[in-house]
Amino acid sequence: MHEGALNSSVAPGDGAILRQVLEDAGRLIVGKQDTLRLALTCLLAGGHLLIEDVPGVGKTTLAHLLARLLGLEFQRIQFTADMLPADILGVSIYDREEGCFHFHPGPVFAQLVLADEINRATPKTQSALLEAMEERQVTADGETRELPEPFFVIATQNPRTQIGTFGLPESQLDRFLMRISLGYPDADAERSLLAGGDRRVMLKEVSARIDPPALQAWQAHVESVYVAPALLDYVQALLAATRASPRWELGLSPRAGLALLRAARAWTMIDGRAQVVPEDVQAVLPSVAGHRLTWLDGDGTDPIEQLIQSVAIP
Repeated sequence: MHEGALNSSVAPGDGAILRQVLEDAGRLIVGKQDTLRLALTCLLAGGHLLIEDVPGVGKTTLAHLLARLLGLEFQRIQFTADMLPADILGVSIYDREEGCFHFHPGPVFAQLVLADEINRATPKTQSALLEAMEERQVTADGETRELPEPFFVIATQNPRTQIGTFGLPESQLDRFLMRISLGYPDADAERSLLAGGDRRVMLKEVSARIDPPALQAWQAHVESVYVAPALLDYVQALLAATRASPRWELGLSPRAGLALLRAARAWTMIDGRAQVVPEDVQAVLPSVAGHRLTWLDGDGTDPIEQLIQSVAIP
């Protein structure tokens, strides 16, 4: 595995270093360039990522790989049915010598937290992440504590049909900017995986391409990517189409619209372009909207593709 050179001095703009991050990631996660780009887009947009797929396709590897490439402090939490909120947030322990309680931070106090198999924990434990994901802080023992910056949650989720899973409520699903799926590799990619080395060994050889301050600079640069009034019209038309159609249980909220715009800006930035075009919105729409919409008409068609086809580009 090629070891990248840490670069915290590159000025955001041309996107070359971001494309290098994707190239490095593609050496471990083979044949999934579009999915890797969506994952990086999510982090650049400052959002949390949900990866839903069957076990064994590289969900955990992807989260750890992104942490290493972006120089982020990483913690993995294995969610189980008997897990308690304190196992995530931390706990206060009484110190007899000092006669007081000391708070011991839980694994959520990291820059990138992998919530592995999040839907195997009970709803009460799942909800322990809500404040952290939304407010970038946690409250324990009546005291509010700030989380590190930047802060991301990457959660993996097994298919809901598997035994021993608890579905994520809509309120928590909405905390995730994107939901993606890796899926099985194609024949060539799988052959490369089978013939290659141990991914865990290769992961240890990956070094950071950028550091957290540089990542924050890229996140700030996302807001400078230009969105024309006509593109805002297009995004509003997409939102309105989900609210007007009886085939959706509920339409997309204004917050979902803001998430869609920010993701489209980050997707554009990776290409080194300064203005969002409709194709950028369409590229991120399935990942941003898919977990926020419930399709009532199970006729076998792709509902997001139908949405894109039904709304004219201005």
